[in-house]
Amino acid sequence: MSKALNEKKLGLIERKAWRKNHPHTDWEGGHYSLTMHFSEDYPSQPPKCKFPKGFFHINVYPSGDVCLSILNAGFGWSPAITVKQILVGIQELLDLPNPSSSLQFECNKLYMQQQDKTECKRRVKEQAKQYPALV
Repeated sequence: MSKALNEKKLGLIERKAWRKNHPHTDWEGGHYSLTMHFSEDYPSQPPKCKFPKGFFHINVYPSGDVCLSILNAGFGWSPAITVKQILVGIQELLDLPNPSSSLQFECNKLYMQQQDKTECKRRVKEQAKQYPALV
């Protein structure tokens, strides 16, 4: 049995994606690794999308799991949603956080309590340095 077929049988299909340098945003300069886990129930169930543990964003759990409505099986998921739409949705979420779904206390505090969001922006820019673009 091929490795791919065996993995599919076990529900371990996994794909890697990256969000490349996004100019003119606080995320500029970073190359962010995103893991997408597809279960045997895909496309009936959404994939699990995850950044590295400790990723600093208001809508990312400390474990790295992404909170996005279209990835919620009971709320916004549809089997018609494509991988491209998921990736675009995550990219938009990075640029336009959803404070009503805050998952990280410190990030939320910095994002919500500072009118100019200076410290939050500084942390995002520091994070971009931790994920340099691949050559």
